[in-house]
Amino acid sequence: MSINWITRVETSADIPAIRDIGLAAFDTPLEADLVDALRADPAWVNGLSLVATDQDGRLIGYALLTRCHIDDAPALCLGPVAVRPEHQKTGAGSAAIRASLQAAKEHGEHFVTVLGHPAYYPRFGFTRASQYGIGLSIDVPDEAMMALALDADHPLPSGTVRYAAPFGI
Repeated sequence: MSINWITRVETSADIPAIRDIGLAAFDTPLEADLVDALRADPAWVNGLSLVATDQDGRLIGYALLTRCHIDDAPALCLGPVAVRPEHQKTGAGSAAIRASLQAAKEHGEHFVTVLGHPAYYPRFGFTRASQYGIGLSIDVPDEAMMALALDADHPLPSGTVRYAAPFGI
């Protein structure tokens, strides 16, 4: 069954539902708490928290982009991304991610990083960050740290990714 997810920028009325999705999608409240902390952090970029809704307007998933840096170059960090458990593997998360990357382009952003599942994120154009000389200050599996240039005119810079303080990295 193919579902046409509706994507849009989150509104203040969506905040409780976004938290509920995060609590349902993960084993602990850490990701839901992280989204709340990022919302209050200077790394928050208005217009880059995207939700996926069903035809009735019910929030099913979301994707969040917040400010990070690759050394001194401004970039975005993708995550958390979450989908209600009963709707996982239906394309809702993919729809929210694609909408967030498009919104980032429209905001004039150039680079996005993600620390995530290496079999999932390449479908959006992410590749292993280490091949560009991009890394983290902590040890993570090399294949899990990925990066994406949003346009060919701005190749990925090399350097260490610095996340917003709420990430604790």
